[in-house]
Amino acid sequence: MSVQDKATLRLLDKADKEIRKLPRNVKGALYDFQYKFRENPANPTNGFKQLKGERLFSARVGEYRAILFHVGNQDYILVALRPRGQVYEHLERYRFDINQVTGALEIFDVVASEEATAADPAAPAQAPDTEVVPEAEPAPATGAEVDSVPEPGDEPEETGGPTPRPLLADYTQEQLRELGVAEGLVSLALSITTESRLLGLVEYAPRHTEEVLLALADGRGFDEVMEEVTRPVAAPEPVDTTDYSAAFARPATRVTTSDTDLRQVLEDDFAAWKVFLHPTQHKLVKRDYKGPARVSGGPGTGKTIVALHRVKHLVEQLGPGYTKPVLLTTFNKNLAADLRHRLLDLGGPQLLDRVDVVNIDQLASRIVSESDQGRQRRRSINDHQAAREWQDMLTELGEQNWDADFLNAEWSQVILGQSVRTRAEYFRARRAGRGQRVSRAQRAEIWQLVERFTMRLEERGVWTFRQIAEAAARVEGDRAAKIAANREREARAGGQMLHHQDQSHANLRFRYKHVVVDEAQDLNPAHWTLLRAMVDHTENDIFLVGDTHQRIYGNQVSLSSLGINIVGRSARLTLSYRTTREILGSALGLLGEETWDDLDEGTDTLRGYRSVLRGPRPSFHGAGTWEAEIDDLVARIGAIREQAQTEGKFASIAVAVPHRDMVGEVERGLVRAGISAASLRPEGPPAGHEESVHVGTLHRYKGLEYQHMMVAGMTDGLVPHSSVDRHKDSDPARYRRELQMARSLLFVAATRARDSLLVSWHGEPSRFLPPNATALAAASAEPAREKGAEAEEVNLGDGLFKPPNALL
Repeated sequence: MSVQDKATLRLLDKADKEIRKLPRNVKGALYDFQYKFRENPANPTNGFKQLKGERLFSARVGEYRAILFHVGNQDYILVALRPRGQVYEHLERYRFDINQVTGALEIFDVVASEEATAADPAAPAQAPDTEVVPEAEPAPATGAEVDSVPEPGDEPEETGGPTPRPLLADYTQEQLRELGVAEGLVSLALSITTESRLLGLVEYAPRHTEEVLLALADGRGFDEVMEEVTRPVAAPEPVDTTDYSAAFARPATRVTTSDTDLRQVLEDDFAAWKVFLHPTQHKLVKRDYKGPARVSGGPGTGKTIVALHRVKHLVEQLGPGYTKPVLLTTFNKNLAADLRHRLLDLGGPQLLDRVDVVNIDQLASRIVSESDQGRQRRRSINDHQAAREWQDMLTELGEQNWDADFLNAEWSQVILGQSVRTRAEYFRARRAGRGQRVSRAQRAEIWQLVERFTMRLEERGVWTFRQIAEAAARVEGDRAAKIAANREREARAGGQMLHHQDQSHANLRFRYKHVVVDEAQDLNPAHWTLLRAMVDHTENDIFLVGDTHQRIYGNQVSLSSLGINIVGRSARLTLSYRTTREILGSALGLLGEETWDDLDEGTDTLRGYRSVLRGPRPSFHGAGTWEAEIDDLVARIGAIREQAQTEGKFASIAVAVPHRDMVGEVERGLVRAGISAASLRPEGPPAGHEESVHVGTLHRYKGLEYQHMMVAGMTDGLVPHSSVDRHKDSDPARYRRELQMARSLLFVAATRARDSLLVSWHGEPSRFLPPNATALAAASAEPAREKGAEAEEVNLGDGLFKPPNALL
């Protein structure tokens, strides 16, 4: 083996969990070893030795030794870090195979898997390396006794009698092999009789085996698991089980994407998204699409990660240059700021220099300001201000037949969204997703009111962000029309014709070569018209990711009607990397039995949405007053921070509330208790407050994540707001949309949690919370008093908080 070239040392997926638990000095020695080993594995100071066969080696890392798998050439994988005296014991415990189904290189510890399945079945199932949430000591409940709910995995000890039935008794060894379960674990998997032992097995199993076994244990059949878990990662060609280099190169082999990423992933497990891509994600990132493509999926499935890696992939295909031909955009400012930060982390300044990262309304404003329309000095107003202007105008006119919110939405979604400029065009305009039908005569009335309204705004020197987006779309649409006309002249003349006075070479290019959109469900029709006009109709033109279950701004669109055809180029992610099974099971219940669209007049679903992470169940707490609820939040946050400080860790914590005035009240309560707190702004937390407790409205948390999430103020009349009920009889379609949007807000906030989730309320709980929470609140003998007073609390078990169609 030549040592002239530098070696690569990558980290095996799951090895990071054990290494992260080691003392800081050991990890420091590992970082030093990594760089020395890359320079020259055979350096005597590395103590490089062959252990077993031609593949397994060890090397000195302080008082420990690294166990390394030699893939071939100068490529190595770090499998484990063991004390010196334990390295040479039971070398046969490490099994390395090439999976015949996925083609992945899989390395796992057989002994650890066997030991884990023999663990005490009565021990509560706990996610490995997951912080337990320190709870403030609850005051005794009055008026109701709450029976304890057994933890999953709390199966009773076997005390004789009939032999317990294995969890996977309905499946054969051959079926597990067909699904890609690691050969060395097939028999063991079929013998397991308790959930806690299954969780012990999958903790050490290869990732694909973990996904398959948990999906089967969740009750999903062989065909469904084959279709949703195995087939997307199956090797496209016959697998040579002796070719380790080929297996190492396959996306299904879960190792860090770069051998320089080891320190990053060990120091910050939040950073793992940058260095581990699931094979399904990898395919979506690298694929060439013949036109617009869409990726959907529930919270934490890695949609944003796919978008960021897709941007990096597109930039890598560009030639050298100094322009920004790739657009990465989203709806709100704080998410755009977060995307910029993540992209910088992912690829450094050289990547960011080729990408325009901007929220869509800022982009529209920039385009308009550069155009002739930018000479008009008009102040922008938001949707809420526009709705008030509509109401003021209707009041002045004495108009009682039309609702201000309905007219504002009709104007924004249909007229501005489709760049409708005349009454005749409005009569022909499609109203997909609007719900309430309007006759031709009613359209004539609406058009008259719209003309009055736009004149009113112009007289006041203001316009809405949606008007700005529509104006920007017209500017870019004119550019696209000129390009099309020039191409037509070129085709007829057989050469370029750039001598026209109203054209220049710059104007004859589309603004971007590629457009990538995050949180696509929140863009309105005018935004999509703008994006379509800014990029040519060509391969890899538009790549969008989103989830309509997380739509929080009420924008309904039909992409195909706006020139964005995603038919045959849609994919769905179903595995959550952030949210635990316990939190996920509860959060799914918040969505109720609503039907969700797919951005193109079809329906979307979270069918198959799952997680392999475990952790404590969500907590639910009711208080008598808002002040008492704040006191409880402060006590809980103080306990979490105190435990984290004791362990030398940082705990990211956030509080989400329904309304803006509640943000300041929670923040002041925390500050009075000596806890640093900061409210989330449109661009995120204030500089220097990254480690403070973040407090914000439900809308502010899109795209963010925290170890500990507290969703407060979930009180009847606040979530959903009491004003929604006035539409129940007068406009049922709108009533359903408003309820759906409120559910989405709560769903988004709840799924920001990684380790723990608390949902709290004062007075009567929201109708969106589970029935048993409502019953507990009604059974309380007296209102909760100040801090330390009586309050009711319950942890809801799996299944108690799930709709019938939930899969977990």
